[in-house]
Amino acid sequence: MVQQLGQLPMGWLLTALIVFVVTTGFSIGRVRAERYMVAGGHRFHSRGNYHGYYVAMWGFVPPLLIATFYALFSQSALFHVLSGELPSAFHELSAAELQSYLEAVANAAGTGGYSGADRIFATVTARYLELSGGLKAITLVSMIGAAIAGISYARSRVAPAFRARIKVERGAEVFLFLCAAIAIATTVGIVASLLYESLRFFSKVPITDFLFGLHWNAQTSAEFGALPLFFGTFMIALIAMFVAAPVGLFSAIYLSEYASPRTRRLAKPLLEMLAGIPTVVYGFFALLVIAPAVRAASLGVNSFLIEAGLRSEPLLAAQPTSALAAGLVMGVMVIPFVSSLSDDVINAVPGTLRDAAFAMGATKSETIKQIILPAALPGIVASMLLAVSRAIGETMIVVMAAGQRARISFDPSTDLTTITVQIVALLTGETQFDSPKTLSAFALGLVLFAVTLCFNLIALRVVQRYREKYD
Repeated sequence: MVQQLGQLPMGWLLTALIVFVVTTGFSIGRVRAERYMVAGGHRFHSRGNYHGYYVAMWGFVPPLLIATFYALFSQSALFHVLSGELPSAFHELSAAELQSYLEAVANAAGTGGYSGADRIFATVTARYLELSGGLKAITLVSMIGAAIAGISYARSRVAPAFRARIKVERGAEVFLFLCAAIAIATTVGIVASLLYESLRFFSKVPITDFLFGLHWNAQTSAEFGALPLFFGTFMIALIAMFVAAPVGLFSAIYLSEYASPRTRRLAKPLLEMLAGIPTVVYGFFALLVIAPAVRAASLGVNSFLIEAGLRSEPLLAAQPTSALAAGLVMGVMVIPFVSSLSDDVINAVPGTLRDAAFAMGATKSETIKQIILPAALPGIVASMLLAVSRAIGETMIVVMAAGQRARISFDPSTDLTTITVQIVALLTGETQFDSPKTLSAFALGLVLFAVTLCFNLIALRVVQRYREKYD
């Protein structure tokens, strides 16, 4: 019975229990408040629904706290107890090997794929299921007890003079604050982890060699000069923005200022559909269609220049994969980020500015160039920033269409690689987590974070400057 409980998905059990507790608590609180109202002679401070929300809140929060502790610490607690019960031979393993073995046990217990394993592994997995089932039973009983206690306490406070609405609103305020705090804490945690692991990497590799080195070969020869990765990242992103910026901005201007309402209703959703296409589909398109076309065009340019006597050797590399192919397709992918946001901010420009320009005799194009675009510039800059950030962080298209060779070349028909591709390559496979090869991925992530932060600061400055001018 305990093993069967250990195989049950705890997430569904906790969710079902919490939903039941919330609905039951709300019904109990509301029914008790309505009984006071039916009895008459009482002047209620809050409506019956607020009393229901208050009881539901007290029935929801204590089980949620227990479920949170279970999610955070259950596996580590199970591993600690299980490791203490293992035979003495297991204590000769290193901490990493023992952790890997216990994780394999947990995976086998979750999937049930341990019946054909060796006897020791099957025994350990069965014991893990027993411990897991016992912990789940204790957790569920604790949650039920906490929910009953919370609902009982809240129900006892339901009275005509009780300020349930104020309590519920304060609870909602605390919940919103916690959501904001979680977002901030997550950001701080990401930055702290990146910074800590990057400092470990820079203690083994000088930061100057990393930032300004011209050779990157972390997989084999431990060369960590990341300048070729920075070059490839910004070159492909620049090519993408050469496509996305004009096409997205001009399409936004057309949709907001020139297109009829019917055309706008049809064209804008079609443009926004580009953002919903999976990046692997873009990668296949770039690899199978755009990359061969770029190579054929490069070969044609080389042949023309040589036959015309302008060059004695090829000008373009004409590789099967190229930065140009990846950049062009990536530019198409980020067009909706520019067009949709720019269209929204252009439409948000007050119509009085347009009417005033027309009253002064300005044409439609003059109004757009001299009035609307400057007024909408903060939002347009924000859309460009979002598109650049999306292009810099793209991985799949680059892997499939641009290659993985780290080098500096201004030839767009050659293959290049980016920071995100190398991060995936460094963290894939079985490698020691404290090796310079693995730690270099965190240093690359820190650089990406710093670049994005700089973009945000620049955009913020532009927004502040022009918002003051056109408010």
